[in-house]
Formats: sequence, structure tokens, C-alpha cells
Amino acid sequence: MGTIRDHVNRHAGYNSQTVALLAAAQPALTFAGLAAQIHYVGEILALEGIGLSDRVALLLPEGAEAAVAIVAVAANAACAPLNPAWPMRELESQLAALRATALIVPHGWQSPLLAVAASLNIRVLQLLAEPGAAAGRFSLTGVGETLRDDQRKASQQNAATPDDTALLLFTSGTSAQPKLVPLTHRNLCVSAQDICVALDLRHTDRCLGVMPLFHIHGISSLLASLVSGSCYVSLAGFSADCFFSGLEEFRPTWYSASPTIHRTILDQIRLYSGDPRRAGLRFIRSASAPMPPQWIADIEGVFGVPFVEAYGMTEAAPQIASNGLPPFERKRGSVGRSAGPQIAIMDQAGRLLMPGQSGEIVIRGANVMPGYDGDPAANEAAFVDGWLRTGDRGHLDADGYLFVSGRLTDTINRGGEKIAPALVEQVLLDHPDIEKAVVFGIPHPVLGETVAAAVVPKPGKAPSAQQIRGFVAERLARSKVPQRIVLVDEIPINASGKINRRHLALALNLQEQDGQPVSPQTGKVVARTAIERRVAAVFAEVLGTEPPGIDDDFFDLGGHSLTAMQVLVRLHAIFEVTLPVDCMFDCPTVARLSQRIGEEMANLVADGLARLERGPTSERETTR
Repeated sequence: MGTIRDHVNRHAGYNSQTVALLAAAQPALTFAGLAAQIHYVGEILALEGIGLSDRVALLLPEGAEAAVAIVAVAANAACAPLNPAWPMRELESQLAALRATALIVPHGWQSPLLAVAASLNIRVLQLLAEPGAAAGRFSLTGVGETLRDDQRKASQQNAATPDDTALLLFTSGTSAQPKLVPLTHRNLCVSAQDICVALDLRHTDRCLGVMPLFHIHGISSLLASLVSGSCYVSLAGFSADCFFSGLEEFRPTWYSASPTIHRTILDQIRLYSGDPRRAGLRFIRSASAPMPPQWIADIEGVFGVPFVEAYGMTEAAPQIASNGLPPFERKRGSVGRSAGPQIAIMDQAGRLLMPGQSGEIVIRGANVMPGYDGDPAANEAAFVDGWLRTGDRGHLDADGYLFVSGRLTDTINRGGEKIAPALVEQVLLDHPDIEKAVVFGIPHPVLGETVAAAVVPKPGKAPSAQQIRGFVAERLARSKVPQRIVLVDEIPINASGKINRRHLALALNLQEQDGQPVSPQTGKVVARTAIERRVAAVFAEVLGTEPPGIDDDFFDLGGHSLTAMQVLVRLHAIFEVTLPVDCMFDCPTVARLSQRIGEEMANLVADGLARLERGPTSERETTR
């Protein structure tokens, strides 16, 4: 299947002007332009002494430059894209675990992480977008220096082979320490080709990239587009507004997303001014987490095109099974047939089971990673006679259709992101007022699962859920912050004296009722001020509920990170104040958030008065 560079060069050779990537307000990037950018990045890395086996971390915002950087770096070294929204402590841990040679950041970026990189002897390169150039084109410079053209010509490059590592991604298991997954060019290109076959991708297709590019789901959509010789449309992150604008401007033929994003699109479809059935889509794909059958029917009803559900994991780069386009026969509740690797069902003794028998889903094939990086114990546990254990329970029917029934482990699958409970527990136990803590997943109508925690306070202490969330949010990514927190006298245990995370939600009465989150306590205090009334109305609109009481917690009402962003966007439009994302964790109630908005509005007024008192301080202000 060759390498990433081979596929790009092949399409550049067929027709150098074929468009590879599009982005808003930028000229199109052709396959020839992408091939040239890959070559340029290879020269720069070679000048820095960075070779194919070296690791290069990327910390870039979503957008065309990030998409091109991932492809170009992966073609020349081992690329490790990181989530720029991670808290500083988590990024420090990831950088140290990567053993990276270099870190690529946006030009002019300032962060304490640069000092961390220096302490780890990691070279920092700055990415500078080229104004007016094709989408995703950029230059790379070292901090404080610019590389000359004659230096570039002197650099030497070695071509990657299919067995060289192209990508390094972190994935959570049941342990507190995330595992590092190395994916070779062979893994990625084979999986990309499998996706092309499953979806019948053509060179005339156009993919709207809605998934983040630090996640294998987003990267695989990008690579499948390039391998098929079709076009990828890069968005600057997902929002309903951005998605609908992308439909209008670029007329994509498909997009692939997690169920959480599909649900958000369904909930916000009223914002789309056009007819969804005339948006130009040929099909819609889902992966990362199970998609409820009713949601599939709803999406197909809205857009009038086939919906393709697939199943995969980071370790498989990622595709394992997939449904197909008509006339493929779809079976309700199934993720389809094998779409690349060989699939089998294994019992606890390592025996392969017959069709219809339930057990652990195991896989093997050319798209499966060679093994976790630097973790012999994890590899010994993960591989059995050449089969990779997925940690998922399911069965195959007589026709080879795969049905996934759940997880075998305690890992929480929050909207496609796998979260290790032990990692969150470690942070909770660092809280000065917490004696014991256990983290577990609870059902969520949009995310599938979300994070919950049962906490035993230290004697004489009574930390609030809001305080605990804020403490965790400072140390872990927002997706790992428990949305439901229960203070208990003792952690429930089973008859064997052990904690059963899978039964904790039921034991603590945190199960959903009729598909909706458990209601907050009754006796709510109604909004008292104009700001509180507007904030309560926004909560109700976004969550699809009655207006809450001013002390009801947004997350207890069923909110999550995506709906929190929707709240902040609406509040910005109403009050013209910009609130940080973490504000929803610090101020999750109508009362607290209204107070924060009032403070921000007062600051704006005070700043305006101060400017008036100073008078114009520049020619620009004089003529304004």
C-alpha cells in the first residue's frame, strides 16, 4: 500500500491541479502543492537533524495548517498531534512520555510549555501560515532564527518505508497512564484504502472535516480523502454554525463524525437556512461510539441520504468493520461486516467462538498496530496468539455481521473518547478535602456515556461539586471532568468486597430515566433579574428543558462540553461579553453565571469610561 508520500505523489502525477484541500477564504491546495509542502517539511526537519525515527509533536489549532502539517510531518518523521485544549499538566505529561525530538507550535505562541520543552531538550519550531498562499501552506522556523534557501538545498532526505512509524497517538485503557499507539505507514494506508472501498470513495468526492485532527477518526477521514485522490475540506473546529456554513460554501459529498456531533447537528438543524436534502451530500458516516438506531433514522430523514455506521479503534488505524452503501443489506444494531482486518470472537480462555456466541472482539491484519510503545506489560495483555483484544464484547452472526454489546473493561466511552477512571481518580484524591473517590461511567442521551464520581469527603470537610469540578478542570482535559458528582459516606461495594464500577450508577440512583438525565432537586428558585432570566432561557433552549432554577447545576441538568460551548456562544451574542470555556465549570448555575456576566459587563463599561477620560491617545483613535 506504500506510504503517505507515495499516495500524494501518485495523485499529483496524474493531474497536478487536482484539488487536495480546501478551507474558507483561502485558495485551493492541489496535490502538487501538497507534495511540494511534504518535500519542504522534509528538508527543514533534515536540517534540524530530525530523521524518520524521530518524534515530532504538534500543538496546533484546528484548521488547514494543522491538516497539512500532520500529513507533511508524518511523511518525514513520527508525527504526534496533541490536543491544544489539554491542561498544562496533561500536556507536560504527554510531552515527557513521547520522548519527542521537536515540537511544532504556531508562530509567536507563548506558553510555559516552551520552558518544559526546553527542559526536556525538545527543539521548538514555529509554524507561520503564508498569507495569500494556498490553504494549509506554511513555513517553519526555529525560535529566533530563519533557515536560508541555500541551507534547505543542502539538506538530505531519506524516503520512508511502509514499516516506518508515521503517527503516534495516546489512548486510554483501564490504567491511569495513557498508552502510546504507534501506527506505521502500512497501518494507516491500508486502513485508508479499506475506508475508500467501504464508502466507494471517488476522486469527485469532497469530505467535510468535522472531527478533530488529534483524534484518529479525524485523521483517517483526511487520509482516506488523500488516498482516494479526492478533496478534504478543513474547518477551524466544529460548531453547528461552522458545519452549516461549510455545507453551503463547499458542497461536500460526505462527512464522518461521532454520534455526539450527529446529535448536535440534529438538534441545531433549524439554523440551516437551506434544504438539507439539497445540500449535495452523497452519504453520511459515523464511528467512534455506538450510534442509536433512532438517530440513524433521524439523520437519514433530515438529509435524505444513506447513513453508514462503522466500528474501529485507534490501534486499528482505525477501521475494523463497516456497513456499506445501498444495496448493502444493513442489520439493525450491527456495525456491519469486516472492512479490513480479520474479526473473531474469543472467550476468556483464548478460544475462538462460533457465530452467535458472545465474547471479546479480537482482530488481526495489516492495519493493526505492531504494539504499544515501550509497554511490554500492556502488549502481553493485549495480544493473544497474534490477535489484538479490543476490550469490547460482541458477537458475529452467521452472515459475518458484527454486533457490539459493550465494554469488558471499566473504560468510559464519552462520545468516542476513551477515558480511564483511574486517571481521574488520581486527580480527585489530590484534592485536600477528599478521602476516597471512585470514577465510573453513566449513560448519557447524547454522549453515550459521561464521567461520574462518588466522593467520600475527609472528616469535617464538605467540598461542593462545583469546587471539585474546578479542581479537576485545572489538571485534566474538560472531557475528563466528572459531570455528576455524588458525596457519600462510603463507596458502595459488592458481596465480594470489591467496587463494581458498572453497577455504581444504579446503586447511587444515577441511571437515566426515559432517556433523559435525572432531574435536579425540586423547589427551584426562579430567576430574579433580567440577566438571570436570559441565562435561564438559554439553558432551557440548549438543553431542551423547562427554564431551570438559578441554583440548578448545568451539568446535573444533562449538559456537557458541546452544549456548554453552545451556551457561551449564545450568551456572547446576547450580552457581547466573551467568557472562557472553563467558565461553565467555575459557574455552572444560572446565578453564578449571571453574576460573572454582570462583572464582565461592568468591566467593559469601566474600560470605556477610562478611555473617554484619557481622551484619544493615537491618530487612529482620533480619527475613529
